[in-house]
Amino acid sequence: MGWWPFSRKGADRTNDPQVKGTRSWLQDLRSLCEEYYDSPLQGKEKIIELQTEWQQAHQREELPDELIDGLNKRTMHLLSADEKKWLVWLDDENFWKPGWRENQPE
Repeated sequence: MGWWPFSRKGADRTNDPQVKGTRSWLQDLRSLCEEYYDSPLQGKEKIIELQTEWQQAHQREELPDELIDGLNKRTMHLLSADEKKWLVWLDDENFWKPGWRENQPE
């Protein structure tokens, strides 16, 4: 029955893989850090594992250079933080926003 005018005969039905966006990667990083808020050393180990994931995604060209740079800068701050600074970074809402810059005015 070919009378239905709204068919999708010409539509491409290949299943494109979902690519994670900026907010998704940031949310993953933030969730991981909040899960280990009271154990920064374990959190830092998990951050390194997550960093490996996004490095692989960058190699597959799923992550633009700007996003990987932002994630790496945040990671550098988190990995070098002591226990007090760890909590400061976790509580800083601007730190978790896309487009965060290190010395931006508040």
